[in-house]
Amino acid sequence: MRIIQYREALREAMSEEMRRDEKVFLLGEEVAEYNGAYKVSQGMLAEFGPKRVIDTPIAELGFTGIAVGAAMNGLRPIVEFMTFNFSLVAIDQIINSAAKMYEMSGGQFNIPMVFRGATGNAGQLGAQHSQAFESWYANCPGLKVVVPSNPADAKGLLKTAIRDNDPVIFMESELMYGDKGEVPESEYLIPIGVADVKRTGNDVTIVSFGKIIKHAYTAADELAKDGISCEIIDLRSVRPIDYPAIIRSVKKTNRLVILEEAWPLANISTDIAFHVQKNAFDYLDAPIRRVVNADVPLAYAPSLIEAALPNAEKLIREIKEVMYIS
Repeated sequence: MRIIQYREALREAMSEEMRRDEKVFLLGEEVAEYNGAYKVSQGMLAEFGPKRVIDTPIAELGFTGIAVGAAMNGLRPIVEFMTFNFSLVAIDQIINSAAKMYEMSGGQFNIPMVFRGATGNAGQLGAQHSQAFESWYANCPGLKVVVPSNPADAKGLLKTAIRDNDPVIFMESELMYGDKGEVPESEYLIPIGVADVKRTGNDVTIVSFGKIIKHAYTAADELAKDGISCEIIDLRSVRPIDYPAIIRSVKKTNRLVILEEAWPLANISTDIAFHVQKNAFDYLDAPIRRVVNADVPLAYAPSLIEAALPNAEKLIREIKEVMYIS
């Protein structure tokens, strides 16, 4: 199987869907002439032309509103935010228009569109460019929220998102665009809302998603040296969440640690912990633990970034706690 970059997998997904359906188009800042801020849309302007790959002004609220209107009229826009930090300028259109229009119109208007771009920390970018918004958007009925962790999942999930008749938030990472992985050449789709067991184990379940899951692999490799077997579940989407997959794993391992790049209050980890204690409480041999961001805006200094963000070392420490290993 061929190996390609994360950005290439995204480009293939969009290009294949644009060839398949002339109603699909891409718009956003620098997506056309500049080939995308992270070169995700490289070459797409040349193939599809300026009516389907559209450079916008730096006006997220405006072009998001235009895209919502286009979706109401039967088109399938893909809106690229250079970073989801900038989506806050457009959040009124995303929440109050795209997410609610089907309900408010009594089912008269579907909103088949995708909002995609980078989320979370990407190094020394400062507090205003380093926020993870997965749990924010997952809190809103009417949206689906997808957070792939590797190129193969990214392509299959993006193709599914583009074909979906509901608005989909599709969250990537600047730190993943260069990641390489095996991606099938043949046509394939991955359903939204189905988690993937990336590694089987017997002693503890690690649940994560997006780029932060890499720390789970590092921690699992290190803990295996001490005979601790970790099962790693990649949620792939956080609205909907595949609760049955988590429950099945916890009933086997009897321990759960959740790894998430988010502030502590009201995040995805909190919701998972609630569902597990409700549906698998008697199977737990230890309290549920989570590894999340410090409850502060992210600093610029590398030492403070390291102190604030989840990492493999912090995850290992929490896993040893649930294993009652000092």
